[in-house]
Amino acid sequence: MTHSNWLLPEYIQDMLPDEAARIEHMRASVLELLRLSGYQLVVPPLLEYAESLLINGSKDMDLRTFKLVDQLSGRTLALRADITPQVARIDAHLLNRQGVTRLCYVGSVLHTQPAGVMRTREQLQIGAELYGHGGFESDLEVQCLMLQALALLGIDGVHLDLGHVALFRALVNHAGIAKELEAELFNALQGKDMAALQVLVSGLKPAVKNAMLALPQLYGGVEVIARAREVLPTYPEVTAALNELEQAAVHLQPLAHSIGIDLAELRGYHYHSGMVFAAYHAGSHDAIAQGGRYDDVGKSFGRARPATGFSMDLRQLHGLLPQQSQTKGILAPHRDDAVLQKIIAQLRAQGHAVVVDLLGKPALRNELNCDRELVLRDGVWVVADLK
Repeated sequence: MTHSNWLLPEYIQDMLPDEAARIEHMRASVLELLRLSGYQLVVPPLLEYAESLLINGSKDMDLRTFKLVDQLSGRTLALRADITPQVARIDAHLLNRQGVTRLCYVGSVLHTQPAGVMRTREQLQIGAELYGHGGFESDLEVQCLMLQALALLGIDGVHLDLGHVALFRALVNHAGIAKELEAELFNALQGKDMAALQVLVSGLKPAVKNAMLALPQLYGGVEVIARAREVLPTYPEVTAALNELEQAAVHLQPLAHSIGIDLAELRGYHYHSGMVFAAYHAGSHDAIAQGGRYDDVGKSFGRARPATGFSMDLRQLHGLLPQQSQTKGILAPHRDDAVLQKIIAQLRAQGHAVVVDLLGKPALRNELNCDRELVLRDGVWVVADLK
């Protein structure tokens, strides 16, 4: 069986000119928004030792990660499936700052499986991370930035979901639940499997049992927070988590089309440590941007610091926008003419794309993406509409 050598692996795609040009503009716009907010750009490598990328023993991350053997060291290398662990490593060991550090990044990440039916396995991830502050204010800062970035890119009608993994963790800790049962409860809550949950909580003390059974029902609008205050135990961690969710919903309301609360949302439970959030769009079933607090992420590198951040895939976001062609350029004839070359340089300095027609064949002009041309009229080079 022969294979065409121009075909790509499944769920891997080229970016053609129109998409590449627009995504580059999107990338630059978001990075500028982050720069103006004090976030400094870092560029981690695509390849690292596997143990540096597979932090906190995350099985999900392990399954998503491509691995290979390094021919120089014999150790297992991995192609990053997420840039966040790399930025945490940079904060922990390369910058080693004591105060608040704001970092941003953009780069390709590779997944062994696509995140959705229409998703590529090579995402272009862009995001921001804030280290050194454990309070609500830094959570709110990155949440606002995420929503501002989506608005800047032209993504409207955004629905924001808020959750808090500290609620489930507080119930587990106060009840002294063993790791094995904790994992089973986690899986049942993630799948909202009430039958399995009923069996698993049967031996727990009434307050925790009732709370665990209530969590899958505590989703909907902001009114869910008031219901949660009535049915969940008044543990300090639970009260603090509900207060944070309430404050976030109030502050973020002007930036989102709608806000939802889901107290059984435990996405990244082994990774996140506090408030988690995800943005959705009517044109996509998958989250289009997400993030949360993950104060323990630096522990793998010997320096745990409070941390919160968000990330998004520019290729996924591009697919939600109406199609748009590149701005047309100006066609210039191929001539050894000093005056012409000077005019071409001036136009390019003004931001115009000037394309030299090397072949000079009228039938091929459409391929050069121009709608104007430089023509010589009465001894003067002028820009005219392309006929």
